[in-house]
Amino acid sequence: MRVNQAFRFELSPNEGQRKALAQHIGAARFAYNWGLERSRKALEEGKRLPSAAELHREWNRWKRENAPWWTEVSKCAPQEAFRDLEKALKNWQKGKSRFPRFKRKKLTPDNGARLTGSIRVFSRHIGLPRIGKVKSKEPTEKLLKLLEEGKASILSATISREADRFYVSLTCEVERPDPKPKEVRSEDDVVGVDLGLSSFAVLSDGTRIEAPKPLAKKLKLLKRRSKQLSRKEKGSNNSKKAALRLARLHRKVKNLRRDFLHQRTTWLARTKPVIVVEDLNVRGLSRGWLSRSVADVGWGTFLRMLEYKAKWHGATLIVAPQSLPSTRLCSRCGHLHGKMPLSQRVFRCEACGLEIDRDLNAALNLKAYGLAHLTGPTASSAGSHAPGDSSGGGTAPLSRSTSHGSLKGEAARRQPLEG
Repeated sequence: MRVNQAFRFELSPNEGQRKALAQHIGAARFAYNWGLERSRKALEEGKRLPSAAELHREWNRWKRENAPWWTEVSKCAPQEAFRDLEKALKNWQKGKSRFPRFKRKKLTPDNGARLTGSIRVFSRHIGLPRIGKVKSKEPTEKLLKLLEEGKASILSATISREADRFYVSLTCEVERPDPKPKEVRSEDDVVGVDLGLSSFAVLSDGTRIEAPKPLAKKLKLLKRRSKQLSRKEKGSNNSKKAALRLARLHRKVKNLRRDFLHQRTTWLARTKPVIVVEDLNVRGLSRGWLSRSVADVGWGTFLRMLEYKAKWHGATLIVAPQSLPSTRLCSRCGHLHGKMPLSQRVFRCEACGLEIDRDLNAALNLKAYGLAHLTGPTASSAGSHAPGDSSGGGTAPLSRSTSHGSLKGEAARRQPLEG
């Protein structure tokens, strides 16, 4: 099968290349803001939003008189920025996201530029349009071998800057061997994964995965460095040094979290034939009083990684709907309980007397949902994925104590966070 896969390398540019990389990133950010300003003006005048092609044509006319630096950067940087803006505006029109904001130099996600065209990979070097052959700090032999064998082709290159370091992410279309679907021989091959905050994840087999919580561990130091930055005179060299120290610390927190998520998702996809998780409303949870803790564990990134890695390794990923009250449902008798505050870490069933850790109870309920999904009348084959399916492809064993309709009513009254 052919999949889109990114290969990310840290670059080691010389002074001229550092300047060229920064110019391309700045040009992309400037063009995005330029196009956003004209899009906002079109809305105020009641006109149709301009497309990426229309913005690019207008940009070509405008830049010759107002942006003399345009000859120093590749045309791809502003062109791809307009395409990103068009996509953001369409998502806003569909109600999927908020209206786009202006990009800022001080924010790490806004320091990036996508390039297309002549992109080549050499041993320990990456060839980029208008920038040239830039040395890589990491080996490129794996990707180079795939390119030479014809098993991969480069679609685009995204350059980014984090603190004082530059990176390039090569988006490639890669030919991967078709994974052999993992055979489900017993109920033990189905594992429910309950995500939480006290523990990152609890599996139905009793395995407990603790989160590194890099933000919580570095929060005191982050506050100290933020305070040091605020006390510096703006624009001074000391202010720039303090800002760089703070940015480096933020980069370290991000890398620790990302490395943890990659390790755990790869382990689950390789070792578990069937994985059952809950469809969490991460965006809604990130707006509540637990927003910092939710952002620190990275649930959204975890689910996204688990989705594509399950396809790569032949595992079946089942996503239970948000209407499933996995925390309040007894995993033994199916009795549905009332509200459970986060401080109550032990689930006690009033019907059968079961006492069990609340996270393990939820994981067992997810496992039961996955078994019903596989054995139900609309069971899916191995390797399939059912995100956002309110039915889940089968009938969950919830009718023992209440009807499915009443469960939806109960779900509407659920607490903002369960688990």
